[in-house]
Amino acid sequence: MRLLEGRPRPLWHPGRPWRCSSQRARISFGFGSDWPKLACARPLCPPLYAEDPCCTASAAAVRVRSCWPQLGLPTLVEFLESLEPDLPALRAMGLHLWATGPETNVAGISNLLSEAADQVDEPVPGYLSAPQNIMDTCLYIFTSGTTGLPKAARISHLKVLQCQGFYHLCGVHQEDVIYLALPLYHMSGSLLGIVGCLGIGATVVLKPKFSASQFWDDCQKHRVTVFQYIGELCRYLVNQPPSKAECDHKVRLAVGSGLRPDTWERFLRRFGPLQILETYGMTEGNVATFNYTGRQGAVGRASWLYKHIFPFSLIRYDVMTGEPIRNAQGHCMTTSPGEPGLLVAPVSQQSPFLGYAGAPELAKDKLLKDVFWSGDVFFNTGDLLVCDEQGFLHFHDRTGDTFRWKGENVATTEVAEVLETLDFLQEVNIYGVTVPGHEGRAGMAALALRPPQALNLVQLYSHVSENLPPYARPRFLRLQESLATTETFKQQKVRMANEGFDPSVLSDPLYVLDQDIGAYLPLTPARYSALLSGDLRI
Repeated sequence: MRLLEGRPRPLWHPGRPWRCSSQRARISFGFGSDWPKLACARPLCPPLYAEDPCCTASAAAVRVRSCWPQLGLPTLVEFLESLEPDLPALRAMGLHLWATGPETNVAGISNLLSEAADQVDEPVPGYLSAPQNIMDTCLYIFTSGTTGLPKAARISHLKVLQCQGFYHLCGVHQEDVIYLALPLYHMSGSLLGIVGCLGIGATVVLKPKFSASQFWDDCQKHRVTVFQYIGELCRYLVNQPPSKAECDHKVRLAVGSGLRPDTWERFLRRFGPLQILETYGMTEGNVATFNYTGRQGAVGRASWLYKHIFPFSLIRYDVMTGEPIRNAQGHCMTTSPGEPGLLVAPVSQQSPFLGYAGAPELAKDKLLKDVFWSGDVFFNTGDLLVCDEQGFLHFHDRTGDTFRWKGENVATTEVAEVLETLDFLQEVNIYGVTVPGHEGRAGMAALALRPPQALNLVQLYSHVSENLPPYARPRFLRLQESLATTETFKQQKVRMANEGFDPSVLSDPLYVLDQDIGAYLPLTPARYSALLSGDLRI
């Protein structure tokens, strides 16, 4: 059960180096499938792992009891009462529910502390926690939910072991000090970050929350040589005012994913010399790429040898239908160099897809059948990539983010890169919104200004007119103090698109592109009505 108040947070000490060793991996990361790990919902006490020699039933009960006063009891009681009508269905599913605390004695829900106290006060036997098969589910990691609700992806023991070699593949050594400020309940922070450090026995500095203003001071203080990024972290750093610490650091390598080409160049120019190792991968995916050569903007290279060991393909994709384009025989077609294509990878014993916890339908959209021959099955990443003439792979867009307007496909990343070159804009988020009476989706840009500058609508219109084709120019602007991101620093596009552009609903300043005048104008209720009636042409 998930508490309505309180969210899981990393429970390590702030900014304090933690020395990893391969011996620790067996204890702290021996995830057993038959015994739960106990941890409170807020950072009040360290988590308990079933295979820790100190993790006895009585210790678990004491620790949970000590955390309970902070967990919002009234909310939990109300939640349990609301759950009563659904208990028969939950029991029919084979679920066993526990609760703890006073006044939580609901029929059909066991008392966690009582059952824990009744257990034998000894470490859990190995036969209860040892996996039967290396492909057994080791743990569940929720997807970030950038294009929908998060899903609990099944992670096998094999994948955990593979993640131990992540930093070794990146050229990181035992003597390195790695800075990690990513959430530990997502794959990048936990498996690639922590388990990767365990794999090489390096030192990791754990930061409970990323701070761009403290980053270089932390790197100086702890003599950091490697840091792991994701999403917009590097953009936050280049948007910071200059500091003395950024000129006197020992960082030699930045490794991660989601670094845009424009930020890549600014980051190296300002903070170099250092190496950037951009990667591509997904929590539940069966394909990953590494940009070993340092080619700016690339996420990897489609060499013959790499594709032979880790096969994948880029296939033609129809943005309007949301489906791959198939030939007369019903099979998919690969893209040409420079043509955006859907990244897919064959599902096999060597590169499996384990799916998600819950109904099988959750994994339905992630599997494509009869891709190149009858009966084959491929994993659908949902990402559009481009392979250039030299074989370098470049991220193009998410399939759900690319939209169609005026009969043309609009890639949100390409539009964002154009707007981000304006010196008064600090952050840009591009997405498509539905406009009544129009086919497809019109482009909308959420903007955050670079302090202390102001929004220059004349310069913005001139810039997009010169650098973007007519169909790709944003029709709407939304000015915000800061842009919403997920907990893994990815921009929120689906939520923003759903909020639309109605000035009577949104309190942020809104602007609309008036095609006849050739300017961005404030989106007043009168102009909004004219837009809906067709009197305002966009």
